[in-house]
Amino acid sequence: MKARKMKLSAAERGELLKLLNVRFHKNPSRHKGVEWAKVEARLKKEPDKLWSLNEMEKTGGEPDVIAFDKKTKEYIFCDCSSETPKGRRSICYDHEALESRKEHKPANSAVQMAADMGIELLNEKQYHELQQLAKVDNKTSSWLKTPADIRKLGGAIFGDYRFGRVFIYHNGAESYYAARGFRGLLRV
Repeated sequence: MKARKMKLSAAERGELLKLLNVRFHKNPSRHKGVEWAKVEARLKKEPDKLWSLNEMEKTGGEPDVIAFDKKTKEYIFCDCSSETPKGRRSICYDHEALESRKEHKPANSAVQMAADMGIELLNEKQYHELQQLAKVDNKTSSWLKTPADIRKLGGAIFGDYRFGRVFIYHNGAESYYAARGFRGLLRV
């Protein structure tokens, strides 16, 4: 297997920082009290995080800063696209679910894609917090980090926004749908 390039060229870094800067300033309600100059300085020190943000962008996530964790002193980026990212749909929950399918296997799983991108799946609490910033997944749904007791029984959870509220549902972890993907979170 060929090793994947996990670094961006100077030009790619510049383009990504420019795009993130524009998105950051276009959506100030997502990150009140956070200064772009500090975010950019941190990103420039962590090229692996820039690579992960680029992967989020390439797959349609539209990542943006949604918080600053005062305890860990980290900026938190999240996929803020209105619908679950297009480049991460039609996937089952995790590798175990993927392997359990005898036929019609999806190309990948949410857990594996997130790991490959260097990001985390949102958990239920984080998904609710994102929905406070913007009502997302009105036509799609997103796999969420599933508690071990549910996963042990073969299930996985996902969320969406319908009828004026957030819904968290369950499904067999091996299921996949054209309108279900996942949203990621990155700490920088």
